[in-house]
Amino acid sequence: MAGRQQVYSVCGMCSVRCPIVVEVEDGKAVRIEGNPKSPLKGSLCARGAAGIALEMDTERPQRPLIRVGERGEGKWREASWDEALDYVAGKLKDITAAHGGRSVLFSDRGGPFVDLHQAFVRGLGSPNYCNHDSACARNVQHAAKSVMGIGRKEVVYDYRNCKHLVLQTRNILEAINVAEANAVLDGMEKGCKLSVVDIRATYTAGKADNFYMVRPGSDLAFNLAVIHVLINEGLYNKPYVEAHVQDLDALAQHVATCTPQWAEGETGVPAAAITALARQLAEAAPNVIWHPGWMVARYDDSFHVCRTAYIINALLGSIGAKGGLPIANKPGDVGRKGLKKLVDLYPAPEEKRADGVGWRHTQFDGGPGLINLAYDAIVTGDPYPVKAYICYRHDPLMAMPDAEAMKRKWEGLDLLVSVTFSWSDTAWHSDVVLPLSTYLSRESIIASKGGLKPQFFVRKRAMQPTLDTKADWEILCGLAKRLGMDKLVFDRIEDIWEYQLQPTGVTMADFDAKGFVELCDAPKYREDAELKFSTSSGKLEMISPKWTKAGEPSLRPYAAPPAPPQGMFRIAFGRTALHTQGHTVNNPLLAEQMPTNVAWINTARAAELGIADGEMLEVLDARGTAAGRIRAFVTDFVHPEALFMVHGFGHRLPVESRARGKGVADQELMPGGLERYDRAGGGISMQEHFVAVRKAAARA
Repeated sequence: MAGRQQVYSVCGMCSVRCPIVVEVEDGKAVRIEGNPKSPLKGSLCARGAAGIALEMDTERPQRPLIRVGERGEGKWREASWDEALDYVAGKLKDITAAHGGRSVLFSDRGGPFVDLHQAFVRGLGSPNYCNHDSACARNVQHAAKSVMGIGRKEVVYDYRNCKHLVLQTRNILEAINVAEANAVLDGMEKGCKLSVVDIRATYTAGKADNFYMVRPGSDLAFNLAVIHVLINEGLYNKPYVEAHVQDLDALAQHVATCTPQWAEGETGVPAAAITALARQLAEAAPNVIWHPGWMVARYDDSFHVCRTAYIINALLGSIGAKGGLPIANKPGDVGRKGLKKLVDLYPAPEEKRADGVGWRHTQFDGGPGLINLAYDAIVTGDPYPVKAYICYRHDPLMAMPDAEAMKRKWEGLDLLVSVTFSWSDTAWHSDVVLPLSTYLSRESIIASKGGLKPQFFVRKRAMQPTLDTKADWEILCGLAKRLGMDKLVFDRIEDIWEYQLQPTGVTMADFDAKGFVELCDAPKYREDAELKFSTSSGKLEMISPKWTKAGEPSLRPYAAPPAPPQGMFRIAFGRTALHTQGHTVNNPLLAEQMPTNVAWINTARAAELGIADGEMLEVLDARGTAAGRIRAFVTDFVHPEALFMVHGFGHRLPVESRARGKGVADQELMPGGLERYDRAGGGISMQEHFVAVRKAAARA
């Protein structure tokens, strides 16, 4: 590319994938901004603005690497792409010849571009496509399925038309989805009330009309009390409930004793405040959103916290309503054809999943499964051996608890491959590292986005890679060619795009104007009479037959969370606007802005322990093992039972000079945590662990 031009593309610094415009001069990206033609208001966060720094950073895998030492030793030999792909394909051939295609496991971070990944896994003959969601949103996905019969992304958060928004386990102004944050602020400008339920005062809480600091692990009690008030005071939307809600009587009986006075004792929130919130919501209904959460791999009962959020929305009549949670439209809902799926190139494998989802755990959604349970098959060979594992842009050793236990499970693998654009603990422990081009220097398959106005969008390559890296389609199609998976052998991204667009009536030229193609002219809302849910009853189900059949109660009796042992805290973690978990912590620009995390500790608890603000601490897990050094942030704005830190720090890799030795990794404080998960929802219970703190010894 000569001269100066603009390229419409899609950011890749987190899982949101905001639409962007990249300014390119003489073949190099020189500026990134949010796409001004996007209806999402064309903004960009700090992470997105640091994309050029990522592309130019040499502290990331620069060319294919094949391990020569022990796993995790960091001893590699450099390889050409042909040699590396030949090596991986040869190993996969040997493994599948001995154990079948089902012995291959694949995981990624989910998102809009996974059709290609799923097609590759199917082409191998494996049912074992997984993503990271057991450490993120599986509980809320299953909660949505259990109430509505559809997934969490099949409803829209209509923030701009909302009159009262409740954010619970959703820190929307720090764990930034730029479009959502803008929409929330727009709604508040129009008079929308904001209520925040959290264990600490986040930036989002600082904007709230109501803030409720709940005891960690007591969110379910708070929600049950709100339901109690809505039912007992007759504040629920009676015509809507009569038309669309099943088993209201069972729900009423379940919450009969869950009074605000009872909840005050469990949560620490005054009964009068809980009652007032329920009344405010009823006044704003149906233009209400009680957000069911995003990262909800927290407690043993988080599925039920999410489920009660959907139930509150149902009682208020907001599911399907403008200003609430209207149903998302797919292309077919607006009279258009969807993209032709790559995954349909191959038949669905008849083999059952290694993680037990869909047959051993019948209530769970089979799409991305539960990766933590799939690891057990590596060890036990039940239901069959799993011998190869490909991690695509996924770092389970940092994303999930107890990395040492995970590594022991992985000892049974004959092949561990990491496809990544940055170093990670998982890449460092792999047999082969295949360096992925950054989002600025790779194209992706066309993606479809549902919503009030569904659309197709595309990521285009803004520049050629500065290092010896490749796009995911180049890597997977290259492996497919070597494995004889001819249907998935595409030599050009344009051929993939042409295949995808075949039934749609859309051409690539249609993307030139904006980078995306909207499939209808105006937002489409469903009328109340059109609402029919994909449950067995066709209604919103307070009791789910599917969960009942699996032996899991839909309305679980509340169990109070255990208090931390004397002198200890419940570990809690969350996000910041400047980093995406661990993979941006070594970014040259972002590391400069936020080089480390701090430990939020309540003022009174700090005084008890003689800890001053800014003092250096060691954090110890329940066994008494210290995870590293971290500075104390003493504040009134965190619950006394919690010790909070931003996730993603505590890196130890010698190849990451900016991140190494900075802060503490929360996942290292969760021994045994890989085995602890919410049995009803599938999410790992990562905030059910207790830690202690002590003053760190001065360094010599």
